[in-house]
Amino acid sequence: MTVYRLSRALVFPPASEADEDGLLAIGGDLRPERVLLAYRSGIFPWPHRRYPLLWFSPDPRTVIVPSNLHVPRRLARKIKTGRFRVSIDRAFREVIRRCADAPRPTGPGTWITSGIMEAFGKLHDAGHVHSVEAWTDDELAGGLYGVAVGGVFVGESMFARIPDASKVALVTLVRQISRWGFSLFDAQIRSEHVVRFGAEDWPRSRYLAVLGSSLAARRRAGPWRIDDDLADGAAFRHDDGMRRADL
Repeated sequence: MTVYRLSRALVFPPASEADEDGLLAIGGDLRPERVLLAYRSGIFPWPHRRYPLLWFSPDPRTVIVPSNLHVPRRLARKIKTGRFRVSIDRAFREVIRRCADAPRPTGPGTWITSGIMEAFGKLHDAGHVHSVEAWTDDELAGGLYGVAVGGVFVGESMFARIPDASKVALVTLVRQISRWGFSLFDAQIRSEHVVRFGAEDWPRSRYLAVLGSSLAARRRAGPWRIDDDLADGAAFRHDDGMRRADL
């Protein structure tokens, strides 16, 4: 397979031409308009140290269909207590900074470079990138951020200072975008963390087809605001039909 080298031109090769590891192209830049075009094309940047800027479109693609969301019973009980209060777009820059600093098996989230933070900050200000925060009192306990493209939300990274905080943020976000008619929460690549919430692997061709059709959906302008009954867990307390997994 060919790996393409990008120029200054705002264009990407077809995502279907990525290699077996999902690598499609190298080079280019992190101008916000290029980053947004990438996500609209089923592609995302994934910086690696000692390499030029890398762009990926993995096959398969790991997604959560909102109607298929599974909530582990223990987590459902915690959400119902109202211990965490969830917000959207209240503290984006703190969320992305904490995601960058979060410890991971291979080290800190080094793909969240200063360039990534600058580009995503501009896209957040333009209403394309959103953060979800879980709070205990006025302390940020965990959260995540991602990109909204049409009817697909592409999750980028998450962090937790208190156990389960990021999971509460994730579950609440999926419930919220389901109400808004989104087709998918895109986790990009498979991990046991998202599989336990009902994530499934889709062939890239299927993902690209759904993404393409969802781009015609009217974009929900940012900043976003979460529904009150989801923010405090009340919706979960009154929803016996919420799907749960014995995990």
